Amino acid sequence: MTEPMTDELVLYTNPMSRGRIARWMLEETGEPYRTEILHYASTMKAPAYLAVNPMGKVPALRHGDAVVTETAAICAYLADAFPQAKLAPPPGDRLRAPYYRWLFFSAGPVEAATSNKALGFVVPPERERMIGYGNFAAVMNTLEAAVTHGPYLVGDAFTAADLYVGAQIGFGLMFGSMEKRPAFEQYWQRLSARPAFLRAKALDDAAAAELKKGAG
Repeated sequence: MTEPMTDELVLYTNPMSRGRIARWMLEETGEPYRTEILHYASTMKAPAYLAVNPMGKVPALRHGDAVVTETAAICAYLADAFPQAKLAPPPGDRLRAPYYRWLFFSAGPVEAATSNKALGFVVPPERERMIGYGNFAAVMNTLEAAVTHGPYLVGDAFTAADLYVGAQIGFGLMFGSMEKRPAFEQYWQRLSARPAFLRAKALDDAAAAELKKGAG
């Protein structure tokens, strides 16, 4: 990996990962960035990348000397780092409350519930109060209510919360870890038509094809 220039944005990713969400967020900001494609079995676990993220997971973002890991954190960081993109309510605005609520509801309960579903794990009813999300049905019902409240989660404008929640819904519908409720499908259909999403998808699809070609 080459050393980034001062204030350069570098996305460490793999096109078959949650790094797709971070790339979409970068495309929404309109800022130039560089991509480092990492391989699961090699460069993602190499010392050079472990110095960036000791977890050996992607995505990670370097912005000059600053490093951010965790996809939701990357989205929140970029929204605040580039306020001109208007991807978050301004600091002090009361709309920061639903913005944070749904961004981290998706990073916490939704991520945990859908991951457990994919693994075939069901929380026993008598143990639900030990688990942050309670049960899968409660998470899905809460999420459905959130995306049917209006066109976006925070007021009348698209924000990083929509991007992250929408991406989770898109993955859930694709991989079957989320029920195909009409509200989810309509919300995702609207968000996945955004030009920045389509640009990000094209870039990651091309990168995935190159990785597959190299592996073959």
